Amino acid sequence: MILRMSQLFVRTLRDDPADAEVPSHRLLVRAGYIRRAAPGIYTWLPLGLRVYRKVEQIVRDEMDVIGAQELQFPALLPKEPYEATNRWTEYGDGIFRLQDRKGADYLLGPTHEEMFTLTVKDLYSSYKDLPVWLYQIQTKYRDEARPRAGLMRGREFVMKDSYSFDIDDAGLERSYEAHRSAYVRIFDRLGFDYAIVKATSGAMGGSRSEEFLARLDVGEDTYVRSPGGYAANVEAVTTPAPDPLPYDDVPAAHAEDTPATPTIATLVDHLNEAHPREDRPWTAADTLKNVLLMLTHPDGTREPLAVGLPGDREVDQKRLEGQLEPIEVAPMTDEELKEHPALVKGYIGPAHEGRTILGEESESGIRYLVDPRVVTGTRWVTGANVEGQHVIDLVAGRDFTPDGTIEAAEVRAGDPAPDGSGPLELARGIEMGHVFQLGRKYAEALGLKVLDENGKLVTVTMGSYGIGVSRAVPVIAEYNHDDAGLVWPREVAPADVHVVAAGKGEELFAAAERISTELSAAGLDVVYDDRAGKVSPGVKFKDAELIGIPTIVVVGKGLADGVVEIKDRRSGEREEVAVDAVVERTLAAVRG
Repeated sequence: MILRMSQLFVRTLRDDPADAEVPSHRLLVRAGYIRRAAPGIYTWLPLGLRVYRKVEQIVRDEMDVIGAQELQFPALLPKEPYEATNRWTEYGDGIFRLQDRKGADYLLGPTHEEMFTLTVKDLYSSYKDLPVWLYQIQTKYRDEARPRAGLMRGREFVMKDSYSFDIDDAGLERSYEAHRSAYVRIFDRLGFDYAIVKATSGAMGGSRSEEFLARLDVGEDTYVRSPGGYAANVEAVTTPAPDPLPYDDVPAAHAEDTPATPTIATLVDHLNEAHPREDRPWTAADTLKNVLLMLTHPDGTREPLAVGLPGDREVDQKRLEGQLEPIEVAPMTDEELKEHPALVKGYIGPAHEGRTILGEESESGIRYLVDPRVVTGTRWVTGANVEGQHVIDLVAGRDFTPDGTIEAAEVRAGDPAPDGSGPLELARGIEMGHVFQLGRKYAEALGLKVLDENGKLVTVTMGSYGIGVSRAVPVIAEYNHDDAGLVWPREVAPADVHVVAAGKGEELFAAAERISTELSAAGLDVVYDDRAGKVSPGVKFKDAELIGIPTIVVVGKGLADGVVEIKDRRSGEREEVAVDAVVERTLAAVRG
């Protein structure tokens, strides 16, 4: 195939789009691969669609190899299956809802667990039908609150989602491993530098869960790794709780005046000045910070929550939301705080002078969850719920008892790995794949049962496996660009070779046409810059580098001496080749 630049539907840009935050977004727009239609919604232009289709085919190849079967559901879905699993409510504002002319409710599919489950239920009834692995490559829709980074986080995107259906947990384990291995091959073929990390299942439910994260500094996900091989998304990191401490010799809790100390930093400064310790200075880690939140459940019910954590740590919003999903979380406002007169802003604590202030059975009635480090016997300085006062020597398990624990504190480099494999280090990435062992959550909700070998009805167990197909394109671009433009890997490039007619005269264009035709006849896809007139060689060279096809053939002034230049876009290496040998030499370069 020959794509002629004079006819190709593409316009390259010299300036970056104003809303572009990351290199892939800037370059995909400038090189004419995508165009913005609305916030978080993009049009694939011809060159972009060619790259996307190649990514899609790699995914399809590896899914077909393991025996998964492709189907496709509609994007417009009825409300009823999602009501049965309660996700019509749980998704809240996260989905696009609409009604038909008769007033019936529909949604644009954010994910398709319900539809896969109901289809298998409709067609299969025996253990002899299982296992079965089904997948689709389908457009998804989510009302993303903060679309960003072009195709990386949008409101409309394409996923490969597949589901395994097995008679028992042993079968699920085999299905999970088969999909996991397929993902390794897919991401290897795409050229990703990726990490496989432990993850939370969130609203999806299920047990075992892992993410495939492409390592990128522009990624929105933080994950951790240890020298001993532990790796997890920060939402999935568990804090090793210290052993309980004896507290028989700890003095009774006592309130002290701490004027003008509404922050941890001011409190620590005051303690070191007014109440110095003999063993060491006070630090923020000696204080107990209590953060007040408002939770909004999917059905609209609201409730307050207090989270206690060491004062040297901040609440990590993503970790907190991951623990509470699908509940929405927001800080308690000053107006909401006024509804709890036992609490004093800036001086909030769980107990004071025998009064329990935080907890479901306390004066405030606010559920109180603490960081796992807050174990029995630990001593804290915290608010006395009196303006200008804090309590010193407040002991967990003696003076207050929380309602439970929650993993909400930030994870830091140097924290111990939960498995004891060494100190953690932090890295950035973007989620490209996620595999879950769903178990029986959706099968039970939707009544997916089959007869086992004894003739007894049993609930099918499921796995769920997703890949961000459209997201893969910008991630590849993030890995493969330089100051001049994109540098596509051969397996996903929109064409094999870019032929540039860099000059004037019928002889030059005739030679470029002949070379393009012969390359196409040899089985290569060719972009041929046949633009004449006011398009200078300099513009053509810049466009070729911006578009990023791996091999560039320049038919220019060297033609007078019987030579043509072949340039490797990635290395920048150039080679002058005799005109009669250019096709053979280009084929060798393309095919390795």
